Amino acid sequence: MDLGLQGKHAIVTGGSLGIGKALARELAREGADVVIAARSKDQLESTARELSTETGRRIFPIVADVTSREQVDSMVEQAAARLGGVHILVNSGSPPGGSATATGPIEGIVDEDLLQDFNVKYVGALRCARAVIPHMKRARWGRIINISGTNARNAGNLSGGARNTSLVHLTKTLAVQLGRFGITVNCVHPGTTRTERTPRLLAARAKDLGVTPEEAERRDFAEDSPRGNAICRMVDASEIAYVTAFLASDKSWAISGELVVATGGAGRSVYY
Repeated sequence: MDLGLQGKHAIVTGGSLGIGKALARELAREGADVVIAARSKDQLESTARELSTETGRRIFPIVADVTSREQVDSMVEQAAARLGGVHILVNSGSPPGGSATATGPIEGIVDEDLLQDFNVKYVGALRCARAVIPHMKRARWGRIINISGTNARNAGNLSGGARNTSLVHLTKTLAVQLGRFGITVNCVHPGTTRTERTPRLLAARAKDLGVTPEEAERRDFAEDSPRGNAICRMVDASEIAYVTAFLASDKSWAISGELVVATGGAGRSVYY
């Protein structure tokens, strides 16, 4: 399927590693030129070189901290100048889970860390969306995809659940506000996802259990998976990227203000 992304211009925050890197790679494979933004200059530049060589597309690294409106606004203006406009924004600029001191029992929550989690994920996404919207309005075409997470559906992680839930609300609100300009806004909930750090984490888990990393993965995911123990595995970052590339495409016009849960079918709850 031709997604119609040839010649489109995209920004991916958190694009230097993990899910964000996979998102940038897939958009570039589909023909988009991409700005990747994050805080680490060296990692950004390394990833940009890698993805550019791999895909043949223009990949520009721009250092930016999404907690700073000034840096976000500057990053978007630089991106628009280098790319020749902005059609796609993927907000993936936050670490999974949240701060350790904002995710445990309420007695131990550190207010400043909880607020920082919101500042990065929720307000960071808001800042980026606010900065790209004028460019999308001028083009009369735009796609905003917010990468959230299934902590929004699971009680227990106070910071992760609250910030992810708020990102779903932001998604719907922006979809309502921007639809008449040809802009769609959607949200993706990844679950536990395989990234560069996964082999190290699985090795540590396997050592604790006294099993192989493959068996540790099956044990941890079989109980909540409809696929059964034999083929149970976590979702790969590339599979989150396939979903996101579709939502960023011409083919996804019918979908806006919606949430896509990309967990391999984990969970038993019914949502309507």
